[in-house]
Order: sequence, then C-alpha cells, then structure tokens
Amino acid sequence: MAVTRIFDIIPQLLEKYNKPNAIAAKENGKWVEYSTQQFADTVNNLSYGLYNLGINREDKIAIIANNRPEWTFADYAIQQSGAVSVPIYPTISENDLNFIFSDANIKYVFVSTAELYTKVKTVAAKATGVKDIYTFNKVDGARHWTELVKDGKQNPRAKEIETVKNSITPNDLFSILYTSGTTGNPKGVMLSHNNLISNSIACKVLAPFEPSWKALSFLPLNHVYERMLNTLYLYLGVSVYYAESIDAVGENLKEIKPQIFVTVPRLLEKVYDRIIAKGAEQKGIKKMLFFWAVNLGLRFELNGANGWWYGLQLKIANKLIFSKWREALGGNIVAVASGGAALQPRLARVFNAAGIVCLEGYGLTETSPVIAVNNFLPNSIRFGTVGTVIEHVTVSFAEDGEILVKGPNVMLGYYNRPDATAEAIDKDGWFHTGDIGVMVENRFLKITDRKKEIFKTSGGKYIAPVMIENKLKESPFIEQVMVIGENQKFPSALIVPSFAYLKEYCRLHNIEFTSNEQVIKNPEIKARIIQEVETINKSLAHYETIKRPELLPREWTIDKNEMTPKLSLKRKIIMTANKELIDKIYGSSGE
Repeated sequence: MAVTRIFDIIPQLLEKYNKPNAIAAKENGKWVEYSTQQFADTVNNLSYGLYNLGINREDKIAIIANNRPEWTFADYAIQQSGAVSVPIYPTISENDLNFIFSDANIKYVFVSTAELYTKVKTVAAKATGVKDIYTFNKVDGARHWTELVKDGKQNPRAKEIETVKNSITPNDLFSILYTSGTTGNPKGVMLSHNNLISNSIACKVLAPFEPSWKALSFLPLNHVYERMLNTLYLYLGVSVYYAESIDAVGENLKEIKPQIFVTVPRLLEKVYDRIIAKGAEQKGIKKMLFFWAVNLGLRFELNGANGWWYGLQLKIANKLIFSKWREALGGNIVAVASGGAALQPRLARVFNAAGIVCLEGYGLTETSPVIAVNNFLPNSIRFGTVGTVIEHVTVSFAEDGEILVKGPNVMLGYYNRPDATAEAIDKDGWFHTGDIGVMVENRFLKITDRKKEIFKTSGGKYIAPVMIENKLKESPFIEQVMVIGENQKFPSALIVPSFAYLKEYCRLHNIEFTSNEQVIKNPEIKARIIQEVETINKSLAHYETIKRPELLPREWTIDKNEMTPKLSLKRKIIMTANKELIDKIYGSSGE
C-alpha cells in the first residue's frame, strides 16, 4: 500500500520490515526493544483508548516528554484517532505553556516525569479545556498512559478507528508545532500528513539506508527535524533507539553502534573540542601524529581533489588516528546529518576526512523541515553549502536575496494567525524563509544570513552578523559570539571564549586560570583572542571589521532564556543583559 498519511507506516512496517527491534530505549539501565508487532499493537490499543475517551476529529492533544518509545506510541495513536498532536518542549516556560494550552484549546496532555506533571497540572488548572493528564513514568496521584492502552485492549474499537483513518486525507492537519521565536508569543505551525511524508520520502537520498540499520535519536522529537527523520527511519524499516539524554549520547553510541544520527553543529563542535583536548594530552610522537592527522583532515577536499600523495597520507592517518574517532561513535557510522544552524566548513572537512560523513542540511519548521541537504547521490556534497534542493521542492530568490520556497513540504499556515500566514506565504504561493542565500554552481544552496538580523551602522552600511559570527566561531578560542553595532559607528562583538580550550592553552603557556571571570580579565588572554578577531577581520570589508570586542564569563543557554530551543541567539535579551558592557564599547568611542 502507498504511504500517504503518517500512520500508514505501521501496516507497511508489519508487511515489509517485521523485526524484533522496531524501536528501543533504555529502561532501568537495560536496553528494551519493542518488536514491530508490539509497536503496532500498542499504537492501536492506545488509539482505541483515546476513542473511548470521546476524542473528536481535530481535538488537540499535547505531548511534553523526552525522546522515548511512549512519545512515538502516543503520536501515532493520536493521529489514528483523528486528533491533532501538539508536541511541546519539556523546557518550555509556564508562560508559553499557558499560551499554547489556551491558543490550541488542548484537551488532553501526555507528560513524562513527575516534575513535568506538577508543572503542567499548575498550568492546566487555569486552562478550562484540559480534561486530563497522563504520565509515561509512574507518578503518585497521576493517571498512567497504560490505563488507556488497557482500556483499548479490553474495549477494542478497530472498526471505528478504521472508519476514522479512512476519513483522513493526506492534506489534513496532523500536528501543530509551536515555534519559540526570539520575540513575542510562539506561533503554531500547522503541518499536514503530506507535508511530513513528502519531506521524509524526498530525504531517502540522504544516505544508503538499509533495514538492518540502527539510528540513535536524541534531538527533541517535538522539533520537526528529529520527528521527520524518525518518520523516515520507520518508513524505511530502520530501527530507532532513543538516547537516555544528551549527556549520555557518547555512551549510547558505543552501546548501540548505529549507522546514522542527526545532530546540531553545537554538539559536533563539542565532540571535536573533546577530541582535540584528548589529543593535546598525548606526549611525544603520539601527539605529533595526532595533530599531523588533524591538520591533514582540515585540508580535505572531496572526490580525490587533493591528489594521490594526500590520499596515501590520509590512508595512514585513518588507520592510526581517525579509526579511533569512528570507534568513539560506535564504529558503524555511515552518515551524520547536521541542521538547525551553520556547520563550520572546517568541521565538515575534518570529519569527512575521518570517514565520518557529515551532511549539512537546511530547512524550517514551516517547511517540514528540509529544503536542501547534502546527500549520498553522486557529487551531491559541497562544503560550506546546505546541499541540493530536495525533489519536488522549488527554490527562488527575492530581489533582496531572500530564499523563497514552494512545494509539498510548505505548511498549511499558522494556527489562528491568518495575518501571519499571509505575511509568510505570498499570493503566488511562495513561502518567505527570512533567510538570505545564493546558489553555488547552480546546484548547491548557500545560506549567507538571516534577513531580520541584518542591521545598518550609523554610516549606512549593512552588516550581516551571522556570516561574521560563523567565521569567528571557526577559531578554537571562541565558543559563542554575537556581533552588535546597529546604528553605531562600527560593529563590535560580545564573545564567550571556549573555556575548555583556554584552560589547556593556559596550562601550556603557564598562565594562571582560577576562574572564567579571572581569565577573561587577563591582558595576555584578551590580546590572544583579539589576535583571532584580527585574523578574521582581514577577510572582511573595512566597514565589517570587528572593533573593541568584549569577553563574557559564561555560555548563553536556553535555561536562562538567552537562546531559543533551536539554539538561535535571543539578541535583544542578550543586549539588555549586557547593556553596561555595550555602553563601554561605544561610550568610549573616539571614532
């Protein structure tokens, strides 16, 4: 049968890929695998249980939980019962949660932990529409999700659910994803079955998938990026293993030995920094060989462009050094997909040289999400780009360079926001991404900046901060950076140094390091980081060069509301928090 709605994947799984480990997770320290049959039976029984609750078509049901099999069971059961799933970040603020419960008129909620249950119960008490909360963990005083499964098993509604499923078309709404923007209330992105299914099928070319593969899933499932990939995995019969947590990813990779996982550049940067730190701890010939291999990898070009002598050296580097990198990721990795932000080309080069194929892609929640991605088709990887535009999707450019998109992946619109929908999708059907880009070699899409973040100096020059920030972050000394200077005489930057790298640098150069606060005040360290900035300045136009950068003592985080869950900087909040420092940069300006 053709898969045109997401829940169609379940009968296909049973027919084509019936296996003992469709999905899995660690429970009480042991990996527990669910067979395809267990997966299908649980989803069906849960959908019968929801039907018995009196769920109506397009009722909204929220899922607020970490990645786990129960998340997927609930998602598919909600779809089959004709309701609409509303996945929400577990780290959401009570204020945003209150808005979503009210805006979407949430009827039921699935949560994972006791802590989330308490938080949701408080908010739900003020939301008149919420009828009940079900937990995935056992929580005192709360209803457990297995109550619904048990009820569905005892009172099966197979015929009724089949009737509901038959009434659902590919273009019907299946989920609302609230995007936490850098300003204002979240907007509910309405996605249809066809949005997600078309995107998943178009991404089959990402890697040479086999049903014997395992995928490790750890990015939040409530974000469309991981959710689409999970849909693709199940569509192709790939087994999905849910990581215990972000912190446990390294250990889980070694245990599961997956062929693929998807990530964000921030995590790849941390992996690379840890590898380099370990290499720096080596002594003598081992250390020399390690950095010889790294420097070789940083020069890597695709398709043998470096020549035979380089290729010979790379074989040696792979055997002696890079094989250990692959082993640290489980030893079976075929591909790593990276999205959500720009991947530094140097990281893409060194990982690809090491036989860890990093595939950078690009998209938005509103485009389900993939618009373009580097992939395994012949000559379809190019460093510094987000790859080729996927099948059935068309990209165009506005006069100002903004990327416009048409295709089956473009959302139905924003929930309860016809004004915002009309602003995002023009009368000709083009979705306006808000990103600026160009085509390279007429095939590869390259993102150059975020339209809303481009600002003008008092001299009337336009500054593209993201482009400059990405260049600065290529320095191992710089962890995070925000370029500032709107309506000022020159651009400057707030820089969060890589303190792990600085610690090692200070040790090697006999510089005291007692705390982050102390080290950023050290004139020698400040001068060294400014030297890094000056190196980047040489590649910028004169009006773009960074002057008088200031260092900050800690990383910006989601928890402190300085970054969105997608790790975009909340620029206004960061600027307000650092007003004194910014006044110092520009107040003392003699220019």
